[in-house]
Amino acid sequence: MAQLNMIKLGGSARNGERMASDRPLVKSAQRTVQLLEVLGASMTPLGMGEIHRVTGIPRSSLHELIRTLVAMHWIDSTHDGLAFSIGPNALLTGTSYLDADPTVTPAIRHLEALQAEVGYTSHFARLDGAHIIYLASKETPQKRHVTPRVGRRLLAVSTALGRALLAERTPAEVEAILAASVPAKSSPPNTPTSTDPSLLYAVLEEARAHGYATEREQVSPNIACVAATVPYRIPATDAISCSLPIEQGTPEELARVSRAIIAHCAELAEELKRAGVR
Repeated sequence: MAQLNMIKLGGSARNGERMASDRPLVKSAQRTVQLLEVLGASMTPLGMGEIHRVTGIPRSSLHELIRTLVAMHWIDSTHDGLAFSIGPNALLTGTSYLDADPTVTPAIRHLEALQAEVGYTSHFARLDGAHIIYLASKETPQKRHVTPRVGRRLLAVSTALGRALLAERTPAEVEAILAASVPAKSSPPNTPTSTDPSLLYAVLEEARAHGYATEREQVSPNIACVAATVPYRIPATDAISCSLPIEQGTPEELARVSRAIIAHCAELAEELKRAGVR
């Protein structure tokens, strides 16, 4: 359940960042979103007790909230009604976000071309507060055990995608993001070691110098990753990456793949600018 603790911390900070005014949040709406985020972060159905422990929502309110969301197909329940998971309406709403985003379709074309060129799974993601959200992926035909991540949200500091995007931020912006991305004490061992400021700033400085960012096994075991930003906005909000088997992630191979990524990022940025996407 360490993953849920980390999501809870990250989600709370992210929601706080989005509130520009001092007006209080609508508590029922806040609880609904919190519940959906917790269920969406779990790979298995969660019981009422576990949901209460993670969210802190009072049991009486939680029972009624779950009952309503199950009836509206935002939450599914197990056959015995004792555990709950994210429902089909969440998928439909998430898909509509991708359908409406003008960057996704051209990005997918470049992911396909990039994957064919370098032979590795490619990803397109966006910075969202202290996290990155995966908007598209193109797997290799060999399926080298890289989990599809469309719709997944990960801490920016732990991913090559996030590091590439953070490298374009000012020290003050990075400091604020870092403060919001400290994982729970019980987080899995592969969650970022670079939340230490000195380590993170060294990683970001290296990314600036090279023009791309890397990570090794901090998101998935036996996987290395290299990423660069799509420069149609300043600072960039989106990035493209490739995932490599760790044994193939030599400095020379990462540099080769990074050159291909940077070229596709530049071409995609020009396409988006010509289409008026800002």
